[in-house]
Amino acid sequence: MSKIIIFPGQGSQKLGMGDALFERYKNLIEKADDILGYSIKSLCLEGPVEKLNDTVYTQPALFVVNALTYLTMREDDGMVPDFIAGHSLGEFNALLAAKVFDFETGLKIVQKRGQLMGDITGGGMAAIIGLTLERVKDVVSEKHLLSIDIANINSPQQIVLSGPKKDIIDAEPLFKEAGAKLYIPLKVSGAFHSRYMKEAQEAFLSYISQFSFEAPKVTVYANVSAIPYTKETAIENISNQLTGPVKWVEIIETLATQADPEFIEVGPGRVLTGLIKKILT
Repeated sequence: MSKIIIFPGQGSQKLGMGDALFERYKNLIEKADDILGYSIKSLCLEGPVEKLNDTVYTQPALFVVNALTYLTMREDDGMVPDFIAGHSLGEFNALLAAKVFDFETGLKIVQKRGQLMGDITGGGMAAIIGLTLERVKDVVSEKHLLSIDIANINSPQQIVLSGPKKDIIDAEPLFKEAGAKLYIPLKVSGAFHSRYMKEAQEAFLSYISQFSFEAPKVTVYANVSAIPYTKETAIENISNQLTGPVKWVEIIETLATQADPEFIEVGPGRVLTGLIKKILT
């Protein structure tokens, strides 16, 4: 059996997450608080929820909870994965689990990522349910939606768009007319995973270049390429993730070819587990 660990990204956060973890890993929480400048425990358990849902705070919070959840599984169950992947922010937990960097380095990187992404405002995102990637591309081309990018390929019929907020809102009737079952504007402040993150991506690349990264000890599939990380591609993959689409379908389809694959979602919620079922059925 191939054990495949998957880590969720933004959208999986919820108030109360990590409740059983903070006392168990006091030393890591102290390090996290020192790096972040606030109490991660208070944020996760007390909120307010509006703050927890702000990408500046969501990203460090999820990174910490995902990391401690995985550490618990390693210690309690002896969990040793054969492959690892993470969706967007979750990819940083995948890299931590593969020992590309340590907890403190990962948290610093994620904190900076959240700050830079939070600074780029005016964008929006929407999830389209019920259309294939090819059909979404056709609509974008036929309707000359030149300002809109494809951000996430989450399942064969769940595609996420990214672009200027007004253009995302105005595109809804066009996709409904094309047969979309649902068109769901997402509660985000920016056009993530799109060309509109270029300024943030350049600043992020400059920031992460100060760190040293190790070769993954376990195979990690990159969001932007759907192929395994290497030591040499780490900085490029990490930075390009801000402007490139998350190729989740391609990653899961590749991992599903491993011998007797078992997917294990590590973190709050089961968003990715649901997507994987849709991808593989």
